[in-house]
Amino acid sequence: MSDALIRLAGVTKDYPRVSTSGARVRTLAALLFRRGMPHFRALDAIDIEVRRGESLGIVGENGAGKSTLLKVIAGVVRPTAGTVEVRGRVGALLELGSGFHPDYTGRENIYLSSALMGLSRRETRAREASIVEFADIGEHIDEPIKHYSSGMQVRLGFAVATALEPEVLITDEVLAVGDESFQKKCIRWLEHFRAGGGTLLLCSHSMYHVQTLCQRAIWIHHGKARMHGDSFDVTREYLTYHEEKAARETPAPRAEGEQPRILRIWTERGDGGAAGTFVRGETLVLQGLAYGPGNHPPVLLFGIVRVDGTAVYGSLSNDNGFEPVRLGPDRFAFAVRFDALALLPGKYRLRAHALDDAGLRLFDTIEVEFIVTGQTRDFGVVGLPHRWLPGRGEAQPVE
Repeated sequence: MSDALIRLAGVTKDYPRVSTSGARVRTLAALLFRRGMPHFRALDAIDIEVRRGESLGIVGENGAGKSTLLKVIAGVVRPTAGTVEVRGRVGALLELGSGFHPDYTGRENIYLSSALMGLSRRETRAREASIVEFADIGEHIDEPIKHYSSGMQVRLGFAVATALEPEVLITDEVLAVGDESFQKKCIRWLEHFRAGGGTLLLCSHSMYHVQTLCQRAIWIHHGKARMHGDSFDVTREYLTYHEEKAARETPAPRAEGEQPRILRIWTERGDGGAAGTFVRGETLVLQGLAYGPGNHPPVLLFGIVRVDGTAVYGSLSNDNGFEPVRLGPDRFAFAVRFDALALLPGKYRLRAHALDDAGLRLFDTIEVEFIVTGQTRDFGVVGLPHRWLPGRGEAQPVE
């Protein structure tokens, strides 16, 4: 028997158009006279299968249908067409404060939410202390939820959802709200949950979190599955899409105020001379100066793209164990060396990004253009070492 815990086949979800008074009148008339109802298609023929122990990231722009998809899987919303099969105990944290009564205290809402999830009062009482400890909101636990900040609500909601010990955990942007210490606590819990064989569905705008926590990903675009596969492949294509979109619409974002930022970047040859044009195969060095508020070194990210926005390569400094050199208060220097430049001739952009010291939030982007020259009839963006050989003329049998 298949060990798939979640299986969606041809799932479609339509919502009636009621955003304007005219649309509401047309929808009402369609109901009264049994005519076709004007609708908005939030999901269009989605097919997904998630097996026990797998983790699936869901990415896409705002309004693409990600939250609707999670609600369908969680059983909160019924699809207009298609079939949904979900096996096992499901824990879902879909919306800020969902399942909470604003006039009840945090402690009272622990019992209310747990009851809605199917726990008895005795089971909840046994988990109460660990929930309160995980939420870590202090004396506010005995204050009404309506007085909570958004971060406090997420703390309590995540604590309750995880205390259910679900087989499938569904989260919608749970790591986007709250302070960094709680985000790290959530990530540690999710990693432990996955290591224990838990099945995770994570909706996030953070490609770092999707790549870190998810084996596979699906990109929802205007209600349709635009790409489904390995999380690194999907997030790379999704980021490329946004880079192309950003290149057409707006310049790269710059940080303001007391946030990590890139102060300056430039390109040099291997001997240290500044240059903007390089011959294919020679050395290119990216030099940069970064600002880290509070004298904390920022995490750095560089990326190389073609001038048309095609992503070529990128890497995080903390993934390579690198920390920039402190030049003075809040000032840090860094460099990235590319020996035997493998890029094919063309015009490129080197982008440098500043992230917080945990490498979770990106604050600043600055870029510099450079040109690679040379004579070649190869295609693409990078030259891969290879050699032509005489062929056998027939395939070897597969063992």
